Amino acid sequence: MPNNIGDKIKDLRLSKKMTLKELSEMTELSIGFLSQVERGLTALAITSLEKIARALDVDLSYFFPLKKRSNDVIMRSYEREVARVDSAHFIHYHLSNDLDNRDILPRMIEILPKSEDEMLSPYQHEGEEFIYVLEGIFTLYLNNERFELYPGDCAHFESSTVHNWANYTSRMVKILLINVPNGFKHSDVVEPML
Repeated sequence: MPNNIGDKIKDLRLSKKMTLKELSEMTELSIGFLSQVERGLTALAITSLEKIARALDVDLSYFFPLKKRSNDVIMRSYEREVARVDSAHFIHYHLSNDLDNRDILPRMIEILPKSEDEMLSPYQHEGEEFIYVLEGIFTLYLNNERFELYPGDCAHFESSTVHNWANYTSRMVKILLINVPNGFKHSDVVEPML
């Protein structure tokens, strides 16, 4: 069983009878770089991993398996795991070990840069949201009005308000997002896919 992203890439590539050269051509990443990734000798940006996932015909979340959480009250920073990757631009981290028994859903979300040409689909749902900007310049849309939020800025609104958000800068944006109700606890509430 592969235990890191490099192992997973190599196993998947070999199962598809694909050479490093073929993967290199499909991803526009060098053979040497891909070889180092597979051997765990170099770090891999999420944008490069997205290209590899597309070439290997898997979802980006394939590389981030969910582990069974403990019921500990404390979650150490090193215990935080990727919970979901949406549209290759949003990386979700749950900030609780016990989501099944809580009314709020606390998450940290890293938002990768995206072009303003890429269309945002506004959405709305039940509950309320609290957003606190940790890092970067965060673009928030509420009822089709655009707001730029900076580190330390926050927003608190009813989720029934038509909304969406993005990162139109060249650097990663990081936010703390708290939803009520917790879509994992309440099966009738569907957490929106961004």
